[in-house]
Amino acid sequence: MGPDAQRWVELAAYNLATAEAMLASGRYLYVLFCCQQAIEKRLKALLTDRTGEFPPRTHDLVKLAQAAKISLPEDQDLFLRELTKYYVGTRYPEEVSLLATEATREIASRYLSQTKEFLEWLATLQK
Repeated sequence: MGPDAQRWVELAAYNLATAEAMLASGRYLYVLFCCQQAIEKRLKALLTDRTGEFPPRTHDLVKLAQAAKISLPEDQDLFLRELTKYYVGTRYPEEVSLLATEATREIASRYLSQTKEFLEWLATLQK
């Protein structure tokens, strides 16, 4: 793995650790935001490694997976689509309160667990 891809991997790890800290502090919406960011950055690491170029400037996880030529099972595709809304939604005040009411400890814990599994799987694609 090249240095540019490695930097993306390090940022993904930082976001994952932040998601864990947000879970411990009860900031469930930001657990989801940081999970989205961790996967986004890990996908960008894979793209950077495979292409040698800067990855697309998008936060859409499904589009990034497609750009990396990753075939996703339906459940993973749905997971990435759901997680993407937590990036976009946390950027706009009118959506934050709605998303915050959906972001329970149970949902945040489940998404964090799924994020860890997805990141582990992505790591196997980048050897």
